[in-house]
Amino acid sequence: MKMTGLLCMALLASCVGCATAPVADTRAKDEADIRALEDRFAAAFKAKDINAIMALYTPGPDLVVFDATPPRQYAGWPAYKKDFEDFLASSPGPADMVITDLSVTVGGDVAYSHSIQHPSLTDKNGKKTEFTVRVTDGYKKVNGQWLISHEHVSVPVDMTTMKPDLDSK
Repeated sequence: MKMTGLLCMALLASCVGCATAPVADTRAKDEADIRALEDRFAAAFKAKDINAIMALYTPGPDLVVFDATPPRQYAGWPAYKKDFEDFLASSPGPADMVITDLSVTVGGDVAYSHSIQHPSLTDKNGKKTEFTVRVTDGYKKVNGQWLISHEHVSVPVDMTTMKPDLDSK
């Protein structure tokens, strides 16, 4: 009996070194990957590349977007792609996108960010339109790649005039 106890203790002691190493904390890499995704979004927006933009979103019916413009909600990837197509087609000239104040929080296979985004578009007459929006993105990791699965775009509203503040500071 005593020998069995000693043998068990020896096995336990030797297994301490055999235990799998703790999983490396991947938050820094995941945050960097999400920041790179947002950089790809800005570049695709500037290029007005719908396919590159939509490659950053989860495909299928589970994508939910609350955009700053009607309708209240875009449900599914095809609906949001159509929104982007219509939005960018309305201004056939050059586009730009500046993303600032990006804050990313990662927890396992889900993450979220919030940022201030300042797009500008040029219409067919050369008139440039600029505005500022607040964006909150929810991400999930799909096959090892971060994709946007939920997006909320908004603008502050001046409660006195009930008008949007498109150049909010």
